[in-house]
Amino acid sequence: MVTKQQLNGLPEDADLRRADSLAREIFSDVANKWALLIIEAIGERTLRFSELRNEVEGVSHKMLTQNLRMLERNGLVDRKVYPTVPPRVEYTLTEPGRALRTTVDALCGWTHQYLDRIEDARQRFGA
Repeated sequence: MVTKQQLNGLPEDADLRRADSLAREIFSDVANKWALLIIEAIGERTLRFSELRNEVEGVSHKMLTQNLRMLERNGLVDRKVYPTVPPRVEYTLTEPGRALRTTVDALCGWTHQYLDRIEDARQRFGA
């Protein structure tokens, strides 16, 4: 988390602690399982909707659509529509999306590294 000293000189919209900050809204948008999985799935590639749906196991058509729209609205995904019948739509990460992917990759690595410990803790907890 960012300290008050680190926020000096930054706009109020950058403060995750403020309920009305843009930073918190963006954080809330991208910090969900589907958004993270979509960012990881696209990676350095360009994928069509159906390819993405195959890559992100368990995501519904509706959730994939909603998350892709949100990622596009936040400037993390570029959507390109080709005028064909039916329309061909492709998705690619933008520069900010690729930068975020670095963080997502780190989170995935952390998950793989500590998966056994987390499973053990859950079993001890009775989950």
